[in-house]
Amino acid sequence: MFSKTLLSLVVLAASVAAAVPSVSKRATCSNGKTTANDACCVWFDVLDDIQANLFHGGECGEDAHESLRLTFHDAIAFSPSLTASGQFGGGGADGSIMAHTADEIGDPANLGLDDIIEAQRPFAIKHNVSFGDFIQFAGAVGVSNCNGAPQIAFLAGRSNDSQPAPHGLIPLPTDSSSAILARVKDAGFSAVELVWLLISHTVGAQDKVDDSIPGAPFDSTPSDFDAQFFVETMINGTLVPGNGLHDGEVLSPYPGEFRLQSDFAIARDPNTSCEWQKMISNRANMLARFQQVMKKLSTLGFDQSTLTDCSDVIPVPTGTVRDPFLPAGKSMSDIEAACSSTPFPTLSADSGPVTTIPAVNLDS
Repeated sequence: MFSKTLLSLVVLAASVAAAVPSVSKRATCSNGKTTANDACCVWFDVLDDIQANLFHGGECGEDAHESLRLTFHDAIAFSPSLTASGQFGGGGADGSIMAHTADEIGDPANLGLDDIIEAQRPFAIKHNVSFGDFIQFAGAVGVSNCNGAPQIAFLAGRSNDSQPAPHGLIPLPTDSSSAILARVKDAGFSAVELVWLLISHTVGAQDKVDDSIPGAPFDSTPSDFDAQFFVETMINGTLVPGNGLHDGEVLSPYPGEFRLQSDFAIARDPNTSCEWQKMISNRANMLARFQQVMKKLSTLGFDQSTLTDCSDVIPVPTGTVRDPFLPAGKSMSDIEAACSSTPFPTLSADSGPVTTIPAVNLDS
């Protein structure tokens, strides 16, 4: 029979053991790489394939930009209010835009996405992964190729069971800021989260608003995950970069940059202008908020507890970026500050001739 002292020691040891979390054993995949869950092993093969054959050796180029755009367009066609009214409100990040491309590409907001959808589809089929999973994975990997980017979470486990999303749920560049705010609110995003989603435009570009200048970027550093998009959207527009102003376009600050009407409006809307400005003054906050909102976007329509976290397959981005600056030829007097509660950050301007962004070669 145990003595009271010995019994006390046994109870103490048991309680200590219970208080220390067990260390889960990492899975070793057939290629020798390790991950927290063996269900994630397939994604290492997908990673190697798309880095070589979709992103051209790991570039932050047009395919990376469009892959990131596709994550939004697949997921945001999601309306709980439609569902509550008895209609189908979309399945969220379910891959429907790839499964039902013939239908969804007819939504005007999806104009131009057929190229990246058809470029991605064979990889998903080849590796026997769902379209919803592949779209979110490719977006996260594409971001990782951009200089100074954050590592985006990736959760796997979506099925290929989807139906076409209703048209009209994806914001257009011609929409007012109030209309866009109302649309994303229906999908579950606040005004500040809309700003966080638009962090993606720091490595974004346009193709179809003005098809005379496909690939025209939204800022002067389209391969850098920096705050220049937020700076340059606030610079007074003075010129047209293409063959005339088109629906959804406003004047740009210098040759080669394209400015969406919706970005211009959201940057100056009183509901979002101060959060917009905050992206310029606090880079760590910008990166953290993008990680946060992209995880939320990528799991729209899904219970996260039913998905497997394969984030450790996503490459850790490298590189550094400059602090925010004014492009050459501009000064603080060119800034159209819109946040009434906080002064616009003081920025230094590059020296030299007026900044010009060269035309993008989409075939490279």
